[in-house]
Amino acid sequence: MNETMVTVVGNVATTPVFRELPSGPVARFRLAVTARYFDAVQNVWTDGHTNFFTVWARRGLGSNVQGSLAIGEPVIVQGKLKVRDEERGGQHWTSADIDATTIGHDLSRGTAAFRRVLKANAALTDTYAGAGAGAGAGAGAGAAAREPLPEPEPVG
Repeated sequence: MNETMVTVVGNVATTPVFRELPSGPVARFRLAVTARYFDAVQNVWTDGHTNFFTVWARRGLGSNVQGSLAIGEPVIVQGKLKVRDEERGGQHWTSADIDATTIGHDLSRGTAAFRRVLKANAALTDTYAGAGAGAGAGAGAGAAAREPLPEPEPVG
């Protein structure tokens, strides 16, 4: 089956809502995507139309969204576009949802500090972190990868 994969760049418009469901953790938030164009007559950049998408993040991605995103932050979302039509209370509603596979901060507009998530099984985490840590990774590399990062210094 063909899926419509999209990558959108925008701002988090609502506080992410996190739920533990029987199928696993899920987070959702609204994403505002505003087109910008250069108005040659006025010689300024101007905001165009704003589209809003409901972003759904499932499983581990949903858990990470809960602790990583806040209103107004610039993000890049990649996932499957799903347009829904439904009747509610006698009214017709159309919504555009993105079932996210990847979400990240837009580093062209600021900085971020990545923190690896600890797994429940520490032995599995050590094996995973040590195997993927790259050149020079020894037995202690997995433990070093889990130490908290210092707070970033303000820019500007």
